[in-house]
Amino acid sequence: MQTITFKKFPLNQNLVLKSRLLAVAGDQTRIRILFFMFEYKKACVSYIAESLGMGITCISHHLQLMRDNGFFTTERTGNNICYILQENELTDSLKKIISK
Repeated sequence: MQTITFKKFPLNQNLVLKSRLLAVAGDQTRIRILFFMFEYKKACVSYIAESLGMGITCISHHLQLMRDNGFFTTERTGNNICYILQENELTDSLKKIISK
């Protein structure tokens, strides 16, 4: 009988990062935010909250977490904070998964 040696898969920083990003994206509210942002690319918090039928504070919390993890950047327009989708390997992959 032939002995098979399996490759080792140690936990490293790259896997920790990917795990965290998938956990951030895996929340139901954040997936809805991604659907919205895949469609519009840029929007202020109030528009996203209205579209999702949720409060601004709740949506703002989710958006900040997603921004801190590289999903979005922000820009201030008067009193409004607008979020801009970062198009990168992660968001491109999520778009393919979520949009099907």
